[in-house]
Amino acid sequence: MISKNFHWKGNKPILLAPCGKDYLWGGRRLKDDFSKPAECYPLAETWECSTHPDGLCVAASGEFQGKPLAEILHLHPEFLGTHNQTKGELPILVKLIDAAKDLSIQVHPDDAYAKDHENGQLGKSEMWYVLDAEKDAKLIYGMHHTVNGEDVKQSIADGTIEKYLQKIPVRKDDVFYVEAGTVHAIGAGILLVEIQENSNLTYRLYDYDRVDENGKKRELHIKKALEVADLTGSMEPRQPLRVLKYRQGCAMEMLCRCRYFEVYRMLLNTERCRTMVDYRTGSISYHVLLCIGGCGTILMADGDVIHFIKGDCIFVPADSVNIKLHGKAQFLAIRG
Repeated sequence: MISKNFHWKGNKPILLAPCGKDYLWGGRRLKDDFSKPAECYPLAETWECSTHPDGLCVAASGEFQGKPLAEILHLHPEFLGTHNQTKGELPILVKLIDAAKDLSIQVHPDDAYAKDHENGQLGKSEMWYVLDAEKDAKLIYGMHHTVNGEDVKQSIADGTIEKYLQKIPVRKDDVFYVEAGTVHAIGAGILLVEIQENSNLTYRLYDYDRVDENGKKRELHIKKALEVADLTGSMEPRQPLRVLKYRQGCAMEMLCRCRYFEVYRMLLNTERCRTMVDYRTGSISYHVLLCIGGCGTILMADGDVIHFIKGDCIFVPADSVNIKLHGKAQFLAIRG
């Protein structure tokens, strides 16, 4: 554990370049709406802040430009602050997801199961913030009544598993916390941000008998999925109570707090302000800023500047130098 009295000098925010994923259910919106440069198509996900070996982000600014964030944190574990016991690995992963088609019906293990059955890896609890959703878009969240594993297994074979699943209408600005063990799927027509544990463990229950570009069906993981899935009926998730707190040039509201991360939505508007917004400094934890709308600048005490636009992601090290925000933008502000 890091002492609160220990200070590092000169830690600066780092603009990140994402890693793109071309899963078969993706579309074009990450390119069209967020100007993502990834060459793959369809572009299903961009991993915006990641040290996971399956999708490494790279510094796009400053003295570390061109280096993977994982390498930077290995060299400077103090950038994680209170989380430096993770040996240079970021404990979360931040993604943009464009579901042009339905994702597979899936479930993630918790930490205990992953540790025992997946070589000590982390499990995967996650949070979704909906950036946009087509009319009548839905997602799957749990079971609408309790069912046993044998019935689920038979329904997968029959192609009738959807009869057991709870389908939730989705609107722009909705928030969902998906705890490990919850059977779920993002539906077609949803664009969202996913904040999750640093894990890429997904157990597919059903994939609509789709085939990939090589004509092969994607692997299912029915045995493991049923070992970790919560098959009890669940209530439809309610949207959390959200209260905007205002100060000059900025408003913030909490979206989610769990044992793994806290997520806030921040509305920045200093276009007509002489005074820029001071962002939290001297923090003993890292922060991640994901711009989900607008543009602006981050000004550092020594005069260095990072210019950001919609879709940019900035890693702010623990005990960062003083920074000020200027512009008209929306962020998700994430901290461990």
